[in-house]
Amino acid sequence: MSSDARGLLFVVSSPSGAGKTTLCNRLRDEFPRLEFSVSYTTRRPRPGETDGVEYHFVDQPTFQEMIARDEFAEYAMVHGNMYGTSAVRVEQALAGGRDLLFDIDYQGGRKLRASFPQDVVLVFILPPSIRALEQRLRSRATDSDDVIERRLRVAREELKHYDEYDFLVMNDDLTRAYDALRAIYVAEQHRKVRQATAAEAVISGQERLL
Repeated sequence: MSSDARGLLFVVSSPSGAGKTTLCNRLRDEFPRLEFSVSYTTRRPRPGETDGVEYHFVDQPTFQEMIARDEFAEYAMVHGNMYGTSAVRVEQALAGGRDLLFDIDYQGGRKLRASFPQDVVLVFILPPSIRALEQRLRSRATDSDDVIERRLRVAREELKHYDEYDFLVMNDDLTRAYDALRAIYVAEQHRKVRQATAAEAVISGQERLL
């Protein structure tokens, strides 16, 4: 990939339990240039989470101050907590030709697309069925029945927004789903808008040779 290429904002969304994290971790392992966009959130850290790694953890007043200073490229309320993406981080990545991976929902993806229409690629990971999704959530044995029911209600709402995404990947088989996600990412790196600078550099070089 040419260093002249413009960066890519690669958004991957899915209902909880659809396998998004596994797929994204595998993509990042294969493509080190794909950096994870660490969001700000008002929710409390879970066991094992580290500030600045999974999220930047801030309190509600701090988050509201950041909104007032227009520091977010996107932000939304999810499961009763606020989540937001640093605008400076996004702009620096794009200008530096670096790709960012976003784990955000349709609200965040919609706002990123509005702000960076040529730079955002939206991918939605589909579960095989709601029943399969419920089975996956219950097999984790980490959530109560009430939490699982709430996640399923949210999943049904999220699925209604599939048509806002550029690509849909069915995760009924992890290998096939990863192959599809990988193909999307590689192809999008070569989209004209991200390679135009490199093309112009070649043209300029050819002109100098002539």
